[in-house]
Amino acid sequence: MAKKNVSADQLISTIVSGIEDVKGKEINILDLRDIENTVCDYFIICEGTSNTQVNAIVNSIQKKVSKELKDHPWHVEGADNAEWVLIDYVNIAVHVFQKHIREYYDIEGLWGDAKSTVIKTSY
Repeated sequence: MAKKNVSADQLISTIVSGIEDVKGKEINILDLRDIENTVCDYFIICEGTSNTQVNAIVNSIQKKVSKELKDHPWHVEGADNAEWVLIDYVNIAVHVFQKHIREYYDIEGLWGDAKSTVIKTSY
């Protein structure tokens, strides 16, 4: 569960860094704070090209957050099939998709009112 002394900005930055460490693609941060009745403050969405890469992204995020911030997710869902893995850090939900699943569920479209920040990668 998220610790009080870890800011949302620190957690977001560490999560994005964990995604970039294993070359996660199409990183997008949705700021949900100005939308009523949301389950958290932010969604971080990214994709991998295979089950193996999705699992690598999930593992990288968890290891980096644990090591740097001494924090652990409240819950992880979907790791068995690695098509869509949700990592729940209470106020930040990380969605790691395979491309076809991401396109099918279109989370960015469902939360179109959210402020969106696309992270540019150099790989």
